[in-house]
Amino acid sequence: MFKKFQPSTDISGQTSVKSSVQRSLRANVLAQWNINPETLEEFWPKKEPITLVKCREHISIYTLHGEPLFLQHYDGPMLPTLRLLHKYPFVLPKVGVDRGAIRFLLAGAPMMCPGLTSKGGYLPAADAAVPSGKAVAIFAEGKEHAAGIGITKTDTEEMKRVNKDVGVETMHYLGDDLWTLQKL
Repeated sequence: MFKKFQPSTDISGQTSVKSSVQRSLRANVLAQWNINPETLEEFWPKKEPITLVKCREHISIYTLHGEPLFLQHYDGPMLPTLRLLHKYPFVLPKVGVDRGAIRFLLAGAPMMCPGLTSKGGYLPAADAAVPSGKAVAIFAEGKEHAAGIGITKTDTEEMKRVNKDVGVETMHYLGDDLWTLQKL
């Protein structure tokens, strides 16, 4: 999604978000992520206005004082940026890929089920299964911080059972052009 992202050409406009829209965004973030209102207040204070940056391919990036906080593709789930996820790693459910999939992840490729179900991979237990269409943090085997953020294509139990095809569609990863931007 951000493989060849250039702010000078890919941003179509920036607007301040109205307070009523900010309230609904806060409610969406609280509903979709595993956080409480106090944690949300830490990185997005209630009285601080955010800016909507509209980009190509129907991507919306929400920034606070120019720093990207989260993004959304069409009306999909709200995704934190990797910088925010590194500060608050508990925000999203975790999946892990084995060492063989790391180079593909860092190239922006979708994560295949065998890389998630192999010995070095990780999928949550059945009681914490992640449904299809949910945002997840993608961790690489042996690494401390998330290497990417994606959206599940099927639920995690089906990934274990079928063990083929795409398991997680990668949306944002270490080294992409959004990662390299400090401010928008």
